[in-house]
Amino acid sequence: MAPTNVADAIPDIERATLRKVIWRILPFLMLAYFIAFVDRVNAGFAALQMNRDIGLSAAQFGLGGGLFYVSYVLCEVPSNLAMERFGARIWIARIMITWGLVSAAMAFVVGPVSFYAVRLLLGAAEAGFFPGVILYLTYWFPRAYRGRIVAVFMVAIPISSFLGSPISASILNTDGMLGFRGWQWLFILEALPAVLLGVIAFAVLPDGPGRARWLTPQQSAWLQDRLSAERASVVAGEAAPARHLSVWQVMRNRYVLAASLIYAGASGASQCLSLWQPQIIKSFGLTNLETGLLNSIPFGIASVLMILWGRSSDWRQERVWHTALPLGLLALSLAASVATTQLLPTILILCLAVTATYTVKGPFWALSTEWLSAGAAAAGIAQINAIGNIGGFVGTYLLGVIKDATGSYPLGLLPLVVLSGAGCLLVLGLGRGRPRAAAAAQA
Repeated sequence: MAPTNVADAIPDIERATLRKVIWRILPFLMLAYFIAFVDRVNAGFAALQMNRDIGLSAAQFGLGGGLFYVSYVLCEVPSNLAMERFGARIWIARIMITWGLVSAAMAFVVGPVSFYAVRLLLGAAEAGFFPGVILYLTYWFPRAYRGRIVAVFMVAIPISSFLGSPISASILNTDGMLGFRGWQWLFILEALPAVLLGVIAFAVLPDGPGRARWLTPQQSAWLQDRLSAERASVVAGEAAPARHLSVWQVMRNRYVLAASLIYAGASGASQCLSLWQPQIIKSFGLTNLETGLLNSIPFGIASVLMILWGRSSDWRQERVWHTALPLGLLALSLAASVATTQLLPTILILCLAVTATYTVKGPFWALSTEWLSAGAAAAGIAQINAIGNIGGFVGTYLLGVIKDATGSYPLGLLPLVVLSGAGCLLVLGLGRGRPRAAAAAQA
């Protein structure tokens, strides 16, 4: 149980330093991830017009949506290792500019083959951004803060759908302007911010506390000493089961593999719902604008609750149950979707499922970074995210195949029930046996 006067026990230099770090780097990273996710899933809204225009079946759309994760997975670990070599500022900027240009190219696909090709290129372009940022945050924040910080950063995902859904639906209404279809304008207009932010990243993202001119020498020294002490405690064996391993050893480490499977349930459902949910809601006979407004509701709820859940995890210094409970809720809510064919119950079920997929993220990534030493973090985080995102490919593709075969969206969600349920059981089983990082969790 955390002490009630924990805020009073925080030294002034810690409070001032971390407040400055939060306001200097977190808003920019959140905005960048907001744009990244908009560009990743806006095909879900474009599909309301695009699929008919270029002749995509549900299975073909699902395959193209899922192919993003194939190249994303293949390029994830090399991209994260490259960030360590070239520095966060250069590499994150490179990723953003590249994915913006490729996302704009989606406006010019003309059939299934070009759709598949550009989705593969988009996955390769964006690979490394998310795990790179998770790694980057470990350069700035002690472990005791990471649950809430990751949750705040990742709230950009549901916010991207909460705000992006009505925006994307509105852009579809530009249909015919300058001879372009609404879905083409959607890809072009929503890609431009990524390129602009990529250029700005060169100026606003220091590679680490030692290069942050906006920190005083005392603040920089305190933060570097604090993080160095935590890394030393890991080397001494106080925390992480995955210590100094080669890349191949990291990829085969049981904690990395287990964390990957655990994440696959939440990530698979998150990616699948973000891409398919507009079509699920539109299937009830709604207009594009009505679809956009209703699609935003689950993500608005998730945006608030994921921050509260991340704060709860940090306050209690508890990760395992804060990871397992949302995964269990996710499995139950997706399973319940087969029991209704009405709009209102479907929206309520989607609210539960979407909230579960996002509340799990902060505690899960805090838990995963506690399992990994500094030496294993770059490859380990990338590998967890890469393998976990295979769930995105599986869920997205199978939903399209099952929809074509049965005409049912809820039946297409059942594979994700199995994946998220398995993740829930695995985190509970592995969490009971792992060594506790007692010293690492203290302020």
